[in-house]
Amino acid sequence: MRFSLSVFAFLVSLGAASAEQLVEPTLHLPHSDHLRVAVTLDACGGKTDARILDTLVANHIPATIFATGRWLKHNGAALEVLKAHPDLFEIEDHGANHIPAVDHAATIYGLKAAGSPEAVKVEVQGGADALVAAGVAHPRWFRGATAKYSQGAISEVHALGLKIAGYSLNGDGGSLLGASQATKRIAAARDGDVIIAHINQPTHQAGAGVAAGLLALKARRAEFVKLDRIEGDETGTPVAQAAF
Repeated sequence: MRFSLSVFAFLVSLGAASAEQLVEPTLHLPHSDHLRVAVTLDACGGKTDARILDTLVANHIPATIFATGRWLKHNGAALEVLKAHPDLFEIEDHGANHIPAVDHAATIYGLKAAGSPEAVKVEVQGGADALVAAGVAHPRWFRGATAKYSQGAISEVHALGLKIAGYSLNGDGGSLLGASQATKRIAAARDGDVIIAHINQPTHQAGAGVAAGLLALKARRAEFVKLDRIEGDETGTPVAQAAF
């Protein structure tokens, strides 16, 4: 089969894009002389896990919630709870429709990536716009679906005036861990950890473990802080790209 030079160049560029390693940024709090952690909870879509939300409110545990525009549309009651407790909750950008912020063709954990710089911008800016429309302050942080990014997408997020919210401790394995596993992971957090878990899967066992793990940290006299309290630097760890 014969290809024109333009077709050949396209195939070469496509191959280069597919070989690009994605980046999974980490984020830590500055170290202190005691146990201090940041709880970050993704609200990707679906419903709200009251086991976690009620635990946060009842125990006065601050958390940063990364909400998608899709979640905001269908969880009005939970949103009002978050807005009623500004001392506890900071709400940040998780995108408009929970689409991975990757600017080339890829599939990560079964999710199709944005696929272009323009689509990344639509996802990120759409999430920010949804927050403002819901009566929330304009975000300062962005966490994309899957928490993995292409280098170009990271530049696009920065150009929109947002910082990438990485993490250092995966508390619930994408909400797929059992309750005891999630409890053990979160309860073992160290000073400076930024914990990621999910608040949108009320039927998963992991949610009960997240709530129990937070109570265990409180029993350890942990100080809980929101991301608005820090000026954390992003550090990226390259990860192998998923097949597409």
